[in-house]
Amino acid sequence: MTRQEIQKALEIWKKAWEQHDLAGVMALFHEEISFENWTGAKVRGKQALEKAWSSWFAQHGGFRFQEEETFVDEVEQKVLYRWKLEWPSPERGYQGKPEVRRGVDVIHFQDGKIIRKLTYCKTTLEIEGFRVRLVPEDDKSQESTSGAL
Repeated sequence: MTRQEIQKALEIWKKAWEQHDLAGVMALFHEEISFENWTGAKVRGKQALEKAWSSWFAQHGGFRFQEEETFVDEVEQKVLYRWKLEWPSPERGYQGKPEVRRGVDVIHFQDGKIIRKLTYCKTTLEIEGFRVRLVPEDDKSQESTSGAL
């Protein structure tokens, strides 16, 4: 793909995300997609990813991703996509409160489709003007620490 083709595909993909259109989001994925989210959970294959994401899309209708910065490497067919996620927080003690989470996706293309997507996220969130530390699943019994921004 040319740089312009990659950018056009990403624009269509971003619109699908904005519209919470799972089918539209899935359209850009390769059948052999390898996905790893910010918790380290891994999914292989387009059907498995769609199944994994279907409940997330159904339960998190209030999410919104905003592009903050995108780097396209046409030669390597890779993209670095820096984003901001705004949504009702799922974090213990903050459920439903407006949350801002920032992260980066490393995206690899093959045959015009996304073959690999690695998602990384900061370990602090912003909720009601405070920084809240993400707590590993094993430590969820402990409260998140927060402090002024």
